[in-house]
Amino acid sequence: MKLWDKGISIDKKIEKFTVGNDRELDLFLAEYDITASKAHAKMLGKIGILTAEEVDAILTELDKLQEKVEEGSFIIEEDFEDVHSKIEFELTQSLGDTGKKIHTARSRNDQVLVAMQLYFKANLQEITSKTEDLIDVLLGLAKEHQEKLLPGYTHLQVAMPSSFGLWFSAYAELMIDDLYLLQAGLKIVDQNPLGSAAGYGSSFPIDREFTTKELGFASLKYNVVAAQMSRGKCERTVTSNIASLANTLSRFAMDICLYMSQNFDFITFPDALTTGSSIMPHKKNPDVFELIRGKCNKLQAISNEMILITNNLPSGYHRDFQLIKENSIYAVENIKEILEVFIHSIAQIKVKEINMQDDKYKYLFTVDSINDLVMKGASFRDAYKEIGGQVENDTYKPALSKKHTHLGSKDNLALEEIANKKNLK
Repeated sequence: MKLWDKGISIDKKIEKFTVGNDRELDLFLAEYDITASKAHAKMLGKIGILTAEEVDAILTELDKLQEKVEEGSFIIEEDFEDVHSKIEFELTQSLGDTGKKIHTARSRNDQVLVAMQLYFKANLQEITSKTEDLIDVLLGLAKEHQEKLLPGYTHLQVAMPSSFGLWFSAYAELMIDDLYLLQAGLKIVDQNPLGSAAGYGSSFPIDREFTTKELGFASLKYNVVAAQMSRGKCERTVTSNIASLANTLSRFAMDICLYMSQNFDFITFPDALTTGSSIMPHKKNPDVFELIRGKCNKLQAISNEMILITNNLPSGYHRDFQLIKENSIYAVENIKEILEVFIHSIAQIKVKEINMQDDKYKYLFTVDSINDLVMKGASFRDAYKEIGGQVENDTYKPALSKKHTHLGSKDNLALEEIANKKNLK
């Protein structure tokens, strides 16, 4: 069944090409299309196109379909083009002519729009919640390990003293920036497009404010052309926001892979979270974080794909939009899984004691030594040259006990202030 079927047969090769994998993808959208159909039916009843009895009958059948979705028994057979045609077919099978009325005053275009935006809205809230959980775990680790020194690097060269507290809380604060973007994305998708029909509205006296309230949208996308043009914009926004979070997670995963290696040897994980080698019995590989790194880098490419598919399309609907559904859903579902695995794994990290007397960390404290001389009255340039000379002639002796007291430094992490930023998102 196709919503646009006029009784004319279509070439099977063309049909396969144009339908693509919508049936599989639409299983993610089924509950949201049902929810939107309920609101639409109630609105049609409110304006007198459906009788109260017809509305009740439609809602009853939609509830049954919702139960099937929740229990995992809802399927979209090959006879159907998408979830929208499947649901209308089921209503028609159960209710006859009453079921045929559900498509009144809407188009498949705004059906897809509202289902996708409800999907994005629910999942952005879930992604936000998981990100907040990860931030909390990292701030807890920062507090637990705030006294433990960690070498800081620039250009992958030993640079200045850092700490595990500084490292954990750095990524926590970066993820708060990602939270801000997720919230901005949520604001964009939290606008009701239902009622825009094919992109130019309807001659029916529909009540779009009613469906906005019924569906729990914060606002209405008032202009019907703008509502249609939000197809693509929402996907670009959501995948771009996810890409920002993925970038943070990818960099963190890279740090973890480095710090687990024997050359660094700063951290480890329980054996159950690592893998071995088929020929090297000593190996303890950080596969989970390597996969997180790779998956996150893949996610960062998706927002560029959204731009390339949609950036030169004129106003109105175009079939190109079908191509952005798959990877936008992929991005959402994958970032949720990545966050779950990251939270589960990082909570089990084991921080090692690092021997700062090791020769390779000898020059980690040169900047502190320069600053000591400045505090005693030397100019910075003269102090720099003096310590530089000691390094050159191998007479430099580090002082390991220097404290960094300013806000946000290794000995003053500002964990409470960072936590407050998360709460003020």
